[in-house]
Amino acid sequence: MSMMKLPDELSTMEPNNTTTPEQQDDDDDDEHGVGGKLGSLKKHIAEVESNSLFHGTDFKLATSPRPIGDKVARECGFTSLSIRVVKELVTLHSNPLLDPPEISDAGKHLSALEFHSVLQNAGKTLDTENLANNEQLVLLDARNLYETRIGKFNAPSVETLDPGIRQYSDLPSWIDDNADNLRGKHVLMYCTGGIRCEMASAYIRSKGAGFENVFQLFGGIQRYLEQFPGGGFFKGKNFVFDHRISVGSSDTEILGSCLLCGLPFDDYSSRLRCTHCRMLVLVCYSCRKESSVFVCELCKKHGKDIASSSSVENGRSEEISALAELNIDLLDANLSFNVPQRQDNGHRRKFRILCLHGFRQNASSFKGRTASLGKKLKNIAELVFIDAPHELPFIYQPGVTESHQNCASPLPLKAPPPPSLHCKKKFAWLVPPNFSQSSETDWKIADCPFDAFQYQQQTDGLEVSLAYLKDIFSQEGPFDGILGFSQGAAMAAAVCARLGMLKGEMEFRFAILCSGFALKLPELDSGLIKCPSLHIFGSDHGKDRQIANQASEVLASLFDDGCSVVIQHESGHIIPTRSPYIDQIKEFLQRFL
Repeated sequence: MSMMKLPDELSTMEPNNTTTPEQQDDDDDDEHGVGGKLGSLKKHIAEVESNSLFHGTDFKLATSPRPIGDKVARECGFTSLSIRVVKELVTLHSNPLLDPPEISDAGKHLSALEFHSVLQNAGKTLDTENLANNEQLVLLDARNLYETRIGKFNAPSVETLDPGIRQYSDLPSWIDDNADNLRGKHVLMYCTGGIRCEMASAYIRSKGAGFENVFQLFGGIQRYLEQFPGGGFFKGKNFVFDHRISVGSSDTEILGSCLLCGLPFDDYSSRLRCTHCRMLVLVCYSCRKESSVFVCELCKKHGKDIASSSSVENGRSEEISALAELNIDLLDANLSFNVPQRQDNGHRRKFRILCLHGFRQNASSFKGRTASLGKKLKNIAELVFIDAPHELPFIYQPGVTESHQNCASPLPLKAPPPPSLHCKKKFAWLVPPNFSQSSETDWKIADCPFDAFQYQQQTDGLEVSLAYLKDIFSQEGPFDGILGFSQGAAMAAAVCARLGMLKGEMEFRFAILCSGFALKLPELDSGLIKCPSLHIFGSDHGKDRQIANQASEVLASLFDDGCSVVIQHESGHIIPTRSPYIDQIKEFLQRFL
């Protein structure tokens, strides 16, 4: 943790292995600490170190200008101390159901002097091993994009890799995608205070042969700048997660630039954020007077712009909510993200879950059917309902019947259709073969009686629905999760199977699949789906007569057991919200907080 600078008699202390709720939520180590007189802090450190649990703790002391009057706590910037016991100090995986890498297998620590020496002598030696050329050494920044924009290491003879990620939990995917750039190399990693590198270096080394030589800067950029006040190989400012926002060396070089005009600028004090993903953005004083809506470079890269922040074209979205502005002292807020944001009132931002209705339903009717679920999740989740893209004709079956040559069962006689007034249109994600959406009338007589297994023939229209969902994510996203019911669950599962190919277009952290079934798709046969998932369906003794228990079981089996949860109930074709089912649903969601 990096603290305010205090004079000799007033200091702040930062043990690197204590944590606060904000730290647990996302990134690194620089968050809160203890402020007071230097002598008192040293006594406190001595007492803490006397406990064997704290052996090896890296305490950091820093100083800053003398506080004015008696307002010591406010001037120091640290008005409270929160200590929590957590499973992970930082979360590397966006999937909380997966086990983290073994920290005992983390990369070798290099002191600030050793790290500097390696960069200075790049291509010569590294840990007594000779390097044939500079291409065997790479420098990897384990921080988020908005951090690297205002400061980073720059060694002319060393290749620097900047993943350009929104949040720490995106780093494993970047490492997987760029494994060829790391294999066989000596990887030097760094972050703000050293904690993120512990997890990330262990993850790299867990990839096996060719990934053994991983090194990390002990104490991070903060320790390096203490050793090299002039900046050394670090240029710009070090972003920190407290009220100071950033700290720099004696070098006054500005590395960042305004998002809009491109002029040098590195002040995040306004806490301006991207309107889509909520990532911090740099906007100079002049440009922020002309605009209040900003789109970060990552969202622009994926085709989002200011205009797309409006409602979905043709008004299919049933529920659109503006994202709450975040409290000034919070960590980065990103929505495919690992960390849910907080609102100004201090509460966590609710999950945004995109809800896909079943066959021959619509957003309005599905919202009504899930009213109890929405009510019981209202404190943690916002359900966003949309209509599917395939509009269906109305079908009616008058009571009088006659036999029909093309149908084994008797069919109703033709009769005037029900009045169309006040009838809401019905939609589908998947349609039967040879389905034609255009027709001369909104009503037609049924071809044959209802078939409980008709969903098995409704497989066309997938690509149209995928393209439609891409637009939804672009214009109304981001979303933390996706929920599908019946045919909507089949559609959501198909999206989960393609997440690797849809990166940047459709991203979410979890899926809830209710009374679902599997489609016959090549993607579903190419290996287990890794997306964290909750499967809710009727048991073999249940009352769901629409989707067979076995069909939902098969769908659940296509997801990795290590990141999926199954809830079976004895109700009908519904999402049960009584205990214990609602408690299990909440438990699943709370793992992502």
